Amino acid sequence: MRRQIMAFVFVSLPLAAALATAQSVVPRRAAAAPSAFGVELDAMDRAVDPCTNFYAFACGGWLATNPLPADRQTWGRFQQVQDRNFDVLRRILETPGGDADRRKASDYYAACMDEPAIDAKGMAPLLPELARIDRLQSRDEVPALVAHLQTIGANVLFRFRADTDRRSSTTQIADVDQAGLGLPDRDYYLKTDPRSVELRNKYVAHVQQMLGLLGAEPGRAAAGAAAVTALETTLAEASLDRVKRRDPGTTDHQMRLPDLQTLTPGFDWRRYAAAAAAPPFVKVNVDVPDFMKTLDRTLGSRSLDDLKLYFRWQLVHASASMLPKAFEEADFEFFSRTLGGQQQPQPRWRRCVAQTDARMGETLGQAFIDEAFGGQAKPDMLKMVRAIKAVMKQDIETAPWMSEDTKKAAELKLNAVVDRIGYPEKWRDYRALRVAPNDALGNMQRAIAFERQRNIAKIGRAVDRGEWSMTPPTVNAYYSPDRNNINFPAGILQPPFYLAGRDAALNYGAAGAVIGHELTHGFDDQGRRFDGQGNLRDWWTAADGKAFEERASCIADQYSQYVVPGDVPINGRLTLGENTADNGGLRLALMAYLAGPGATERHAIDGFTPEQRVFIGWAQVWCENATPEAERLKAATNPHSSNKYRANGVVSNMPEFQKAFSCKADAPMVRQNVCRVW
Repeated sequence: MRRQIMAFVFVSLPLAAALATAQSVVPRRAAAAPSAFGVELDAMDRAVDPCTNFYAFACGGWLATNPLPADRQTWGRFQQVQDRNFDVLRRILETPGGDADRRKASDYYAACMDEPAIDAKGMAPLLPELARIDRLQSRDEVPALVAHLQTIGANVLFRFRADTDRRSSTTQIADVDQAGLGLPDRDYYLKTDPRSVELRNKYVAHVQQMLGLLGAEPGRAAAGAAAVTALETTLAEASLDRVKRRDPGTTDHQMRLPDLQTLTPGFDWRRYAAAAAAPPFVKVNVDVPDFMKTLDRTLGSRSLDDLKLYFRWQLVHASASMLPKAFEEADFEFFSRTLGGQQQPQPRWRRCVAQTDARMGETLGQAFIDEAFGGQAKPDMLKMVRAIKAVMKQDIETAPWMSEDTKKAAELKLNAVVDRIGYPEKWRDYRALRVAPNDALGNMQRAIAFERQRNIAKIGRAVDRGEWSMTPPTVNAYYSPDRNNINFPAGILQPPFYLAGRDAALNYGAAGAVIGHELTHGFDDQGRRFDGQGNLRDWWTAADGKAFEERASCIADQYSQYVVPGDVPINGRLTLGENTADNGGLRLALMAYLAGPGATERHAIDGFTPEQRVFIGWAQVWCENATPEAERLKAATNPHSSNKYRANGVVSNMPEFQKAFSCKADAPMVRQNVCRVW
């Protein structure tokens, strides 16, 4: 299981699909010019009434002058900042010199960029792995083969890794979770509406095409695609849906290794663990026991030939980004164009920068910090963190719906939250990773294996609370419930989120709201189930838990009323945690600003009051154009709502917004049934 974190923004496509190859560079529009104090006046559409549609008011100018590029599924402020960060990383990677790890990262990037060498090698780098699959002779050999394929990045059957023991958060245990699908979510296999059926048919055709590129005759490829899809459908039917997985209790099933063996008698776990190079372990968490039962029956009932076809498909799918153009183009056509509406691949250099950041991000991160992270950002962020924690403490103390016992437990948890800004204190060591010139696929496989082995070796060890789950150049932030820390990479501490010396109202509305968002995650529908030490424990009274659920249901119902293109509704239960964090985060940021800089900075800037500037700072980080396909994909798989509703949904719940913009009681941005948790 991937260690659970609550991120501020989330990319739902697999890396191989998101990092599609490009044929040409599409020019980018420049960011809207700020005034001397940072209000992005050009990004706004002053003809729109803010009380009618605040997102259009704050972002209308930006949306009009920043059309969606052909090589993107979404184009917004996050992508703008990430592009700037990637420009820095590209310069670092293409500049000779640096220490051994930096040179290794440059070699990884150079091999990725060498398309002629990749094309000249053809399928040769993949042939040893295909031969390994072809040598499968019995079911007894399946566990070792599965372990190997997972080690080099193929998403076969299930996920195995070290994870925090949710009942004793200082240690790590083995964890087995559902996986093995090619489509983005289980529902893509199960829904029967015309669009879902059409997408499934195109998926089958894509699998057939990829098997054909591996050398299968047309009839064999067609039969293989049908077999692969049937196997994955069986796994999808047994998979727990995303909403149910939001409750961490539903995926906490600790047992002894012999009990797992009894659960899946046809799969030899000792052979698997040995092939995976896992340290000896007895205790294991099985996230979805029913999935493992179905998996065992599936392995026993499917022919070895079907299993080989499935393994070949998952291998080529995982490898497509480092194979010749025919594979990359086929992968792009389905996963980026069909699923996401992207019309052109991204430039090769950007995909290779993203690959290098994903595989060796902390080596790049050190250089990025030196070039792009100003000295004022860390103290400014820590000051805002302290201010926002102080007002959250007051919010808890004055909450009319919480008992004193629960308030005390909540304050203990809040006081225990660890704040981390910019980058880790200890950098990762990549000396054990071998990077070879002109071996793009081999480098990727070895980098994936390096990270997997680094993770699996943690089984049975103490949790290293100094580790980060995002690289420093990442434009994102996250809260970790099992470690009770909030994390803000240097990559997001750039304009429009943060700018040293800028009007404090804007910094609080943007970066401050990010801080409040991540803090609130500790007390949303998932985070509230963990205590201050990161243990899965119910520290709420029954009455307080019920009161929380009632308030959370209000938010879930509100966002379920919003729809994206194609009349696809947002799933208010899937997005509940992020919506709760958005609502709580902006409110906390506003409270902290008014108690701090806003207590004395009462003058208007660019014609806007301090409170108005906080709200504008919030909304303008969400300016984004997106394809309808991307919006539908996000609604189906992403725990975050569409950006328009992240902006409007929050302000419509805030009487402070109504007052700041003098909105009438019946204005669209004024909800009659105001929702509030924090």
